[in-house]
Amino acid sequence: MSTKKFDEMYTQLPYEFFSKGAQIRDHYKIYDEWLARQPGDTMAKKREETELIFRRVGITFAVYGDKDEDGSGTERLIPFDLIPRVIPAHEWSVMEKGLVQRVTALNRFIHDVYHDQDIIKAGVVPAEQLRNNVQFRPEMVGVHVTNNIYSAISGIDMVRAPNAQGEGEYFVLEDNLRVPSGVSYMLENRKMMMRLFPDLFSLHRVEPVAHYPDLLLETLREASPPTAAEPTVVVLTPGMYNSAYYEHAFLAQQMGVELVEGKDLFVKDDFVFMRTTRGPKRVDVINRRLDDDFLDPKTFRADSTLGCHGLMDAYRAGNVTICNAVGTGVADDKSIYPYVPKMIEFYLGEKPILNNVPTHMCRNPDEMAYVMANLKDLVVKEVHGAGGYGMLVGPTSTKQEIEDFRKAIQANPSGYIAQPTLSLSSCPTFVESGIAPRHIDLRPYVLSGKTVRMVPGGLTRVALKEGSLVVNSSQGGGTKDTWVLES
Repeated sequence: MSTKKFDEMYTQLPYEFFSKGAQIRDHYKIYDEWLARQPGDTMAKKREETELIFRRVGITFAVYGDKDEDGSGTERLIPFDLIPRVIPAHEWSVMEKGLVQRVTALNRFIHDVYHDQDIIKAGVVPAEQLRNNVQFRPEMVGVHVTNNIYSAISGIDMVRAPNAQGEGEYFVLEDNLRVPSGVSYMLENRKMMMRLFPDLFSLHRVEPVAHYPDLLLETLREASPPTAAEPTVVVLTPGMYNSAYYEHAFLAQQMGVELVEGKDLFVKDDFVFMRTTRGPKRVDVINRRLDDDFLDPKTFRADSTLGCHGLMDAYRAGNVTICNAVGTGVADDKSIYPYVPKMIEFYLGEKPILNNVPTHMCRNPDEMAYVMANLKDLVVKEVHGAGGYGMLVGPTSTKQEIEDFRKAIQANPSGYIAQPTLSLSSCPTFVESGIAPRHIDLRPYVLSGKTVRMVPGGLTRVALKEGSLVVNSSQGGGTKDTWVLES
């Protein structure tokens, strides 16, 4: 890559590859020199090889907006970019400490709201934020959860953008605490990069991520009820038509545990068993990959065929652990997100290491007035939205789209939050026209058991459309391998 060729592209978004002075940042210099030595068609050939391998392995996701004849989602590859996102050790160290702090406080918050509600009594979080939260599960009030850990697996979305001083800073954009997905792509991306470019790994000291399944299994076993000496762990999937089914099967295989559907489980005497060819086998820990509503038709949706009848009875009796815990979604609602910095101070007595993106809550009249006056400049999100849906990006929206959203917000102010349109950092990305800057985010995965652990890295998602800020795969985004360099 020629600095002369690309420095003009990056002077407005310098925080990944280039510094503010359009100088290549130290941790990218070796990669830049390597890329400059490659023949012109190398990257195109490697991309073709990547797509062939991913199709052969079956690394796909389903898009439900496009239906096949049988009603299932259309299977697609998540585009994989060949240029890694590189993070120096000192930046990762700060991020890791901040993520451990944040997830620890979030777990304390979830336990509190289902027990003493001290944070509500103290007036730190308004009581109506629970009353109006559709993810709050009254069935969980007073229920003991092993180690008081509700979100054993957390995916925290991070973005890098200018702070008040104009320097690049990592901000937390969103907390994914219910059923965070994408970790299989983190692992497969690394495997692919090591296969395609082994010489690059001899030039860089990249922290490994391949041990994530081992850490995940250890975390799940630590969550087992104390009565289980040798806990049996399973991954509960909604089935093969789920958009993340590949990941469910992948993680079960990597951990060496059974992948089960609700029909494979039954409850007897408040214990959960799975059907096997050798007869019933007790299950101690369920890594569930379906939402609360579908877990148990006896307790939640009576029409659910995906869960296990009576599962909640066994759960409340303390005879099985569900990870992540039922009711965890109360803390990853976007209307709760603005209160997380206060949670950190309330429960841990510490200042937040990582900042939130500034957020306007439309439920507050003053903030609502500001949002209405500035819709064209803001990003507006439904508090229960996900996957890039239910969102308005003001600067890239039409006047009609803005007015339609205005009416929706006015009809239900508490259902929306708004944030400034950040100048998200970009990373060199190999697209059809060559190498060009594209906006990125990062989802590190935090595992909470008897201790809080992480692998160094995460899933970097990239908005492949020029100028787009939407990185979700369902909205045309792709992924990159994330390299955290050893110190």
